[in-house]
Amino acid sequence: MGERRRRERALYVEILIDAPIERVWELTQTPEHHVRWDGRFTTIRPTRVRDDGAQEFAYELDLGIHTIRGTGVSRGDRRGRAGERTSALLFDTADRLSPLGAGRGYWRYVPTDDGVRFITGYDYAPGWGLLGRLLDPLVTRPFVWWLTAWSFDRLRVWAEQDVPPEATGFWRSVTPGRRQRAHARRCLSRPVAAGGTIVQQAPDSLSELHA
Repeated sequence: MGERRRRERALYVEILIDAPIERVWELTQTPEHHVRWDGRFTTIRPTRVRDDGAQEFAYELDLGIHTIRGTGVSRGDRRGRAGERTSALLFDTADRLSPLGAGRGYWRYVPTDDGVRFITGYDYAPGWGLLGRLLDPLVTRPFVWWLTAWSFDRLRVWAEQDVPPEATGFWRSVTPGRRQRAHARRCLSRPVAAGGTIVQQAPDSLSELHA
């Protein structure tokens, strides 16, 4: 039952990007590019490469009045038979003010005739103790899904039209008359069938990231 509940609460975001898979990979796997479109981070700093090739990193999210700091480890470039790629991730923070505690997830890149299905699935332990556990399904988790989906659409605009993420920031996106806007509603919140299978779980390589 515990594993089933974890799967049901896990966040899922998917968007179709009409760009080469190499382009999407570059914009998502390069830390300097990643922080430009992903509203969940302001800094990602690689710290050490493990003997098995996994990349350790430190991250920050500057909220203005407080900066949340944490660490993580990722492993990328898991290739499938159909040309898909996978990147697995573990993250954690000791910051008591962070609404997200330890978590894990993945990115999956699935090439199609119409572009790249860029997919993430991830889960985390709520921060803030009992209050955080109460707020998570009502406020935190829906907001984190929205922020992830909105960020994914910023990435799509950048990859497809070469419009930099700075031109599709939140305030620019809600300004009347702006032609380029990022919208979370362009993303899927549930997995879809791909080649007869349902993409919803993190890849097995996540277990290899523990050390």
